[in-house]
Amino acid sequence: MACGPTRDFTATTFVVWRQSTLLHRHQKLDLWLPCGGHIEANELPDEAACREVFEESGVRVVLQGECGLAVGRPTQLIRPRGVQLEEISDGHEHIDLIYFAAPVEPYRGGLLAGDPSLGWYPSAALRDMDLTAEVRAWCQLALNALGDPRP
Repeated sequence: MACGPTRDFTATTFVVWRQSTLLHRHQKLDLWLPCGGHIEANELPDEAACREVFEESGVRVVLQGECGLAVGRPTQLIRPRGVQLEEISDGHEHIDLIYFAAPVEPYRGGLLAGDPSLGWYPSAALRDMDLTAEVRAWCQLALNALGDPRP
């Protein structure tokens, strides 16, 4: 009997503020990426999405999106904007829940020191950055959804 790939659940968050998207150049992968990472045991996906942004950038965020129902019980989680399967290495995949978020106000633009590439990138800057087609498309979708109507 053949075994399939191992899989982990992850949460990725595209944060938009003042018509800019929060990105960093991932040191190990050498790719421009939003904040994100593994969903820990007993952690809700919403919690992981917010935790990863805070750990990687120092920014506290509020997820943007809809819940399934407008009721108090059972607790309703934010519906991810997307869910995608990513091949990470031979035999290992991530089931990535994609979220959109905005900083908790009042927010003045501060970010963690230590990652010189960590920053807010507007649409004009994104056009000149070496982004994967997938990250570029998600950035534009997030900007369109959260305040930047430019195509």
